[in-house]
Amino acid sequence: MHTVWKGSISFGLVNIPVRMFTATEERDIRFRQLHKECNTPIKYTKMCPHCQREVDTSEIVRGFEYEKGHFVMIDDEDLEAITPETRRAIEILDFVDLSEIDPVYFHKSYFLSPQDTGEKAYALLRSAMEQTGKIGVAQVTMRNRQSLAVIRLYEHCIMLETIFYPDEVRPVSQVPALPEATVPLAENELKMATELISNMTIPFDPAKYTDEYRSDLQKLIEKKLEGQEIATAPTVARTNVIDLMQALKESLESTAGQAAVPIKIEPEPTPSKPARKRTTAASSSEKEQASKKETATGQKKKTTTSTTKTLRKKKATSV
Repeated sequence: MHTVWKGSISFGLVNIPVRMFTATEERDIRFRQLHKECNTPIKYTKMCPHCQREVDTSEIVRGFEYEKGHFVMIDDEDLEAITPETRRAIEILDFVDLSEIDPVYFHKSYFLSPQDTGEKAYALLRSAMEQTGKIGVAQVTMRNRQSLAVIRLYEHCIMLETIFYPDEVRPVSQVPALPEATVPLAENELKMATELISNMTIPFDPAKYTDEYRSDLQKLIEKKLEGQEIATAPTVARTNVIDLMQALKESLESTAGQAAVPIKIEPEPTPSKPARKRTTAASSSEKEQASKKETATGQKKKTTTSTTKTLRKKKATSV
């Protein structure tokens, strides 16, 4: 598990160093939205409808809409001034009975484990809560936000459960079309309903309940994979990959006419500049040297060819 928070549990003068781990995870199978023509995943951009262009993160500011189209601007300095002090402590304020807290208040669950020096104090708090049957109401600051929470036991582990503040739970009076609590009911119907509930009552076993839709969806995906009913998104070329040879050529072209450091690039030779005209005597001398060089090269090639043929004949005779 990945540690999401480190701190301590404090109640009274007792301080227990702990680590926090996320206790739950969603197992929903999620789909990506693809472009139908090429199966490429769709990207979502931040657009300004007034300026008709994509907006960079540096251009975005915060605003609270108190009326339609009217905003109070909030900047980083405003938030820093009211950010609660980051205390690495889960401060237990009170102890209550678990039955007094309705499940509607529970939000997210985290496991707590002791750090290196907190094993004994951790075990002490766990045993005390187990014997008294109480849970702790606490406050904790995570991600610059102060949350209300409860400390309770889950099997042999101490768990922190964030809970909603009272004003975050909507009142039942807002729910429309609820029947009145004093609706007259037939006595025999009520008796049969209570008997039915009694007959269906069993000890809670979470392993009994499974997500059948997720299971069927997983099987569907596996069948499509077996039948090769798959789509592959085209590879998008990376724009930051640079061809070294091309970059060197472009650099040479852009610096043409400037004093440059000699660079040897093969296999393409650098075109030579036209030479000045020389005297006739010099030209004749160069032609004679070139002719002698070609003759020598030709003789060398003939010698090499003759030697190769001789070796081949000897090899054939020996066989």
